[in-house]
Amino acid sequence: MALTACDHDVLIVGAGISGIGMAAHLEMMCPHRSYSVLERRAELGGTWDLFRYPGVRSDSDMHTLGFIFEPWKHEKAIADGPSILEYLNQIVDERKIRDKIAFDTKVIAADWRSDEACWRVVLERGDKRETVTANWLYLGTGYYDYDDPYDAGFDLSAFDGQVIHPQFWPQDLDYTGKQVVVVGSGATAVTIVPAMGDQAAKVTMLQRTPTWMFSRPAKDRIANTLRKWLPEKVAYKITRWKNVLLQDIGFKRARSHPEKVKQALHKRIQGALGERYDAATWTPPYNPWDQRLCLVPDDDLFAAIREDKAEVVTGHIEAFKKDGVRLADGRFLPADIVITATGLRLAVAGKIAISQDGAPVDFSQRFYYKGCMFSNLPNLAVVFGYLNASWTLRSDINSEYICKVLGHMELIGANVANPALAENHGLEEDDLFDFSSGYIQRGKHIMPKSATTLPWRLNQDYRFDRKALATAPIDDGALKFDRVETGEARELEAAE
Repeated sequence: MALTACDHDVLIVGAGISGIGMAAHLEMMCPHRSYSVLERRAELGGTWDLFRYPGVRSDSDMHTLGFIFEPWKHEKAIADGPSILEYLNQIVDERKIRDKIAFDTKVIAADWRSDEACWRVVLERGDKRETVTANWLYLGTGYYDYDDPYDAGFDLSAFDGQVIHPQFWPQDLDYTGKQVVVVGSGATAVTIVPAMGDQAAKVTMLQRTPTWMFSRPAKDRIANTLRKWLPEKVAYKITRWKNVLLQDIGFKRARSHPEKVKQALHKRIQGALGERYDAATWTPPYNPWDQRLCLVPDDDLFAAIREDKAEVVTGHIEAFKKDGVRLADGRFLPADIVITATGLRLAVAGKIAISQDGAPVDFSQRFYYKGCMFSNLPNLAVVFGYLNASWTLRSDINSEYICKVLGHMELIGANVANPALAENHGLEEDDLFDFSSGYIQRGKHIMPKSATTLPWRLNQDYRFDRKALATAPIDDGALKFDRVETGEARELEAAE
C-alpha cells in the first residue's frame, strides 16, 4: 500500500555520526524503507572530516562515542580523527550505506507540504539546484556553523605572522621551530597545544580564564582485558555501560558536591605537573561541569609543560603586535603563528531554511518533543547530543525511536506523525542549556524551548531517556498520526 508519492521515505541530511547512525538503524529496523543521505562535503565523517588540526581526537571515550550496534575494536578508547573516520567508513561499507550517500550535495531549504505529506527539499549540486521530496526529514547536521566559526573580534591587522582558525586548518602548515600562541582553553586548544609541541619551538596556550580539566589513560585497561576473554559484542556492551555509569556519576557528583570534585581535579593536575603546578592557572571561576570538562589523555598537555614544550598563560589581550601578543598586564608573548581556538557558533537545523506550508519555521518558538522532534512540525527529526555525555548516545536512541515511529505508521496506515501541542499548553519552561560555556550562552536565543518534563523536553540524562523512549508507547496521545491521500497516492494505490 503506497502511503505517499514522495521520492524517498526518508531523507537524511549529513553523513557524520548522526546521519550514518540513522542510516544503519533504517537498514536494521526498516529495511524496505527508501532513503538517501545528503552530504555537503566530498567525504563522510562530518566533524571528523572537517577538523584536520594536529592531534584531532575524541573528547569522549569511543565505547560511548561509538555506536551501540558496532563495537569499537581499537586499543585506544580516546581515538584520533583518522581512526574515527576508519570506523565510520567501515560501517558505511559493511552495511551497504555508501551507495545511498549523495556527496557534494548541500540542502538549501525544506518545506513541509501538508496536502502532500511530503517535504520539498531544495538541493544544490555545484551550480545547479533541484528539488526532491521525502515523507520524513532527518537532520544529522550537528550543532555548529560549518562555515562561520565564532569571531572573538580581535584586531590582528598589525600581526605579521600567520593567523589560523582550527576549523579551517591548512594542511601544508609548517610550524617547525616556530613560536605558536593558541588563544583559547577549550577542548580544541587542549588538543592542539601538546600535539604541536614536538615540532614548534614553543607553544603557548593563552587563556582568558582557566578551564576545568581531567586526565585519563587513552587506553581503557578494563575494556582491553574484557576483549581478551569475552566475545567482542559482550565486552563492548559491558564497557559501554561501565562508561555511561561513570559519566553519569561524575556529572551528578560535580553538581551535588562541587568542592570535593574540585579537590580531586586539582590533586590529579598537581600530581601530573609537580613543581610546575600553579593553582591559579588551573582554577576556573565556575564549578566543574558548569561547562564541559576538558579531557587530557595520558597527561599529554601536562607532559608538554613539564618538558618546556608548552606553557599556559592567563591574561587579557591588549593588542596584537607585529611579532606577538601584548597582554593587559604588560607581558609580551612572541608569536610567528596565532591560532584562534576561540570557539564555535551554534546553528539550528544546519542553517537550512525550514518552512511549513510556505511559512518559515522559528525553532526558538517550538518545544522539543522527546529530544528529537518539535511541537506541531510533522515528520521531522534532529539530533542534538548530550552536553554532559557522548554525542552518539543521543544519536542512537533518536534513530531507534524514529524507526519505531516509522514502523507504527506503516502498521496503522499513516503518513503523518505530528507532535501536537495546543496553543494554550501551559507548559513550564526549563533552561536546559544551563551551562556557562560561551558557545551555549551566545546561541541560546536561537535554540528550541524545553519543558520541565517529558515529552516536551530535550533531557540531559541518557539513562533516563533510553528507558523512557524504550518503554513509552509510540501512540502516547501527544504524537498525532494521520493519513493524507494526495491525488498521486490515490492513483498509485488504484494501480496496485
